[in-house]
Amino acid sequence: MINFQLILVFVVLVFILVSLYKEIFGATFTFLVAVVVLGFFGVLTPSEILAGFANEQIAVIIMLLLMGDIIRRTAIIELVFDKAFKGVKGYRGFLGRMMIIVSGLSAFLNNTPLVAVMMPYVNSWCKKNDISPSRLLMPLSYAAILGGCATLIGTSTNLIVNGLVVDQEILPDLRSLRIFDFVYVGIPMILIGFLYLFFWGEKLLPSKEKLDEDSPENNRTYLIETQVRKNSDLIGKTIEESGLRNMKGLYLVEIQRDNRKIFVVSNNLIISQDDILVFAGDTAPVAELTKSGSGLTIPSVGMLHKKKQTEVVEIVISHNSSMIHKSLKEINFRSRYDAAVIGIHRNEEKITSKLREVVLKAGDVLMLYSGGDFVSQSQGTRDFYFISRVKEFKKVEGYKIAIVIGGLLLAIFLAAMNVISLFMGLIILLMASLVLNITTPKDLPKGIDYDLGLIIVMSLALGTAMIKSGAANIIANGFIVAFLPLGKVGILFGIYLITAFLAAYITNKAAVAIIFPISLTMSVTLDLNPIPFVLVVAYAAAANFMTPIGYQTNLMIYGPGGYAFKDFFKVGFPLTMIYMVVTVAILSLLYF
Repeated sequence: MINFQLILVFVVLVFILVSLYKEIFGATFTFLVAVVVLGFFGVLTPSEILAGFANEQIAVIIMLLLMGDIIRRTAIIELVFDKAFKGVKGYRGFLGRMMIIVSGLSAFLNNTPLVAVMMPYVNSWCKKNDISPSRLLMPLSYAAILGGCATLIGTSTNLIVNGLVVDQEILPDLRSLRIFDFVYVGIPMILIGFLYLFFWGEKLLPSKEKLDEDSPENNRTYLIETQVRKNSDLIGKTIEESGLRNMKGLYLVEIQRDNRKIFVVSNNLIISQDDILVFAGDTAPVAELTKSGSGLTIPSVGMLHKKKQTEVVEIVISHNSSMIHKSLKEINFRSRYDAAVIGIHRNEEKITSKLREVVLKAGDVLMLYSGGDFVSQSQGTRDFYFISRVKEFKKVEGYKIAIVIGGLLLAIFLAAMNVISLFMGLIILLMASLVLNITTPKDLPKGIDYDLGLIIVMSLALGTAMIKSGAANIIANGFIVAFLPLGKVGILFGIYLITAFLAAYITNKAAVAIIFPISLTMSVTLDLNPIPFVLVVAYAAAANFMTPIGYQTNLMIYGPGGYAFKDFFKVGFPLTMIYMVVTVAILSLLYF
């Protein structure tokens, strides 16, 4: 029976679709407006609107994001990548290794910070090997999505669906989804997706220049001195064998050996221990040289690299600085500011002196390797101005890293075995992280995505309104009339297609919020097992390859890869269709 509340729910649904598609409002404000309107006209009660805040799955999503942020800040993922990609050669070799590692990790870690950490590695490798980042950034995002779909905790979309399952009242006996309910489709699709991107998708990927290649910051050239460390892999190799000539963004200017300078560096010159290698390079490549895996050390840094928290920053010498006309040796940056000068940039002038002997001028830009006291010790100074923070390093004791990684895996295992809930396992792990000072109460809130939490709460309320008003039932009956002639398998195909396109062109969270109550109502009406109707919505919304706006990792690589909107459809549409066929086939075999 048609009434005002039913009409209002349909109007609100149209508003959500139009607002998100046309980008009239942001996703958070759109959902907030929609639910407030439903509450104002009595479709939802205040307790129904607020019920989502008590949903366990939302707390689990937030805690997983916090754990992902803690793991990112311990640099353990960077360490894994350093070892995994050491010595890898060739485009396909890097592509294959990257997809295996990223898809495996994203099954248990939030894929957004994972892609954020991996992107600099991809860009750096592409620069060294003269390959366009667009050849690898899209496979990076797709690998993270494929891995995330393989477990309940791999992507927030799966957890949102589980939150809706827990919150629904149509089927009181419907169980919560388990961590590994997703592997039956997820694991085969990781393999199929890998093969598709490795052998076929690679032919479709565009080769484009990075959009920010010519930005002023990237073109700021520094002079930096490095030294060949003891037991370095570079010792005994020629310049050509070492690969020092092929580091994009860095140019080997000279070598200093036994108090003499070699300006014309031959490819056949053999590298010796304690050689001083002077490079000229851009901001990012110079910052990368501070990492320990290069076989080189920066003498000026000294013991600073042993500090728990360090960072690479840029400053510019002010016009009235007391440092002007003084050499870096005289200034003694390390004792005054808890920082060491590792590079210097001077416009339109070549620097030929040793770094410590360079006499500073107003406008000189210095790259510093700084300790934790740099900010407090440089506060209020008029000698220089802070420009940017280039790179941050945070060292955590090995046993603490083991506790974080081991604790997360243990929490997942215990939850899978139904020993304790994932909620309890994660909250105990977060408490342990605070007690052991792996993170601090001040840092913890920085890892919370408040917009995501609010969208999920509003999505749960919207689902309640659709079921309560009868809108879900009407739309479900329309689906049944349209797809039932094709059988149960045809219904799953229909749900997948509509969810996938809504997710691709609006947002996956909106797609889940709208389609989940419809899909669940269809299973009840047809008296079928509800689990495949739940899972098909989760897969269709999370396995989002067709557009850059449909999933956050696609959006992250959209600009840096220099992609056009159509590039995602060109590569992602076939993969979406493959995912749909595999999902429906496996769910039909398992549950029908």
